[in-house]
Amino acid sequence: MGNNSSTQLSPVSVWALAAGGMAGGGIYTVLGVVIAVSAQWSWLAFVVTGIVALCSAYSYVFLTNKFHEEGGAFIFLEKVNDKKMAGNLSWLLILGYVLTISVYAFAFGHYVSYAFHGNPLLTRILAAGVVTVLILLNLAGVGKLTRVEIVIVSINLLVLVALGAYGVSQWDPVQLVAGIEPRPAWSVFFGGAAIFMGYEGFQLLTYEYDKIKNPKKTFMPVMLSAVIFVILAYVLVALGATMLGGAVSMISFKQIALSVASKSAFGLPGLIVMTIAAAFATAAAINSTLFSTANLSKRIASQKELPAWFNHTNGNGIPDRSIVLLGTLAGTLAVIGSLSSLVEAASLVFLFTFGVVNYIAFRESNHRKWIPATGMVVAALVMLSLVFRLAISKPIALSGIVLLIVLIVLGRPLLLKSNNKQEK
Repeated sequence: MGNNSSTQLSPVSVWALAAGGMAGGGIYTVLGVVIAVSAQWSWLAFVVTGIVALCSAYSYVFLTNKFHEEGGAFIFLEKVNDKKMAGNLSWLLILGYVLTISVYAFAFGHYVSYAFHGNPLLTRILAAGVVTVLILLNLAGVGKLTRVEIVIVSINLLVLVALGAYGVSQWDPVQLVAGIEPRPAWSVFFGGAAIFMGYEGFQLLTYEYDKIKNPKKTFMPVMLSAVIFVILAYVLVALGATMLGGAVSMISFKQIALSVASKSAFGLPGLIVMTIAAAFATAAAINSTLFSTANLSKRIASQKELPAWFNHTNGNGIPDRSIVLLGTLAGTLAVIGSLSSLVEAASLVFLFTFGVVNYIAFRESNHRKWIPATGMVVAALVMLSLVFRLAISKPIALSGIVLLIVLIVLGRPLLLKSNNKQEK
């Protein structure tokens, strides 16, 4: 496969990167959002959406092993001869990754600014600044630092689990609804739908398939165990952090919910540790997502499903135009967008994408079809819940998302046709 053993990813590295891809930025940004919707049922919302993530992880690995090629959903659709859908979904997926990067940058700005008693201006400068720095690092060819990323992920997971475990040890269920109205049990679907992007990230490893040691044997158990661990960690943090900070505080300060919980429990030292963990975790998540998305864009452009402009690389072999454009878009959204809107838009994109991947796996598999079938059904329920919620609470935001999808479906062929004419 063109990789020597020293550059290949061991099972431990794959596990850490998969778990970190999800928890790296996810829990820092979505906890306050899900508590606002599901309150005392937030932990169950993470379980419901975790089922979609687990089934989707199975489907991603099954299809990647079957086709023996990196590239994720785009390649899966091409392999089953649905080139038009592959193009549409690839554009939608890139949009989802841009939204995800913007959420991580948003979180970075708020967590660091809060620690320094910063104002909204400082928050925006930090959000734009971290994206700018990571764009420059990627252009210089030092964007993908796997070993550094694994260390950051390991410390981040340790901090999150420790906070959750300490909070649960102070068991006080009253805190789950402190200062707010309890929510009905069915709110788990709305809460889970709103924060599904918290599980986005594991599939980035399918873009690194050629670098994984013995993927046929190790990829499936490693990926599934990483997703299960993150589900359990999210449940632990959802319960523990809320018991430490109280529901009303977690909602009022949803942009920095984990800092609020850490400060309530451990004072200034807790705030410092959580700020450092959040800063490094979100920065690493921005970096890996930007790197992978730019390379995915280059791959799609080479298949003529994106304009050839995206296929350009600099002297370091980096898809420079993609890095700059995608990073700039994400940084701009982080500065002007609201947390809930960005999270929900990204969640909608990934719910649809994972639903499609589960459908392909269902069609292509001869056994264990119940796994992708479960992923499809639960993803559809959660996605419909999100659309219903957005239609009621944020009709303008939903209209914007629908308009973007229509533009992609109708405008993509015209743009590609015009681009191909110019190349000739």
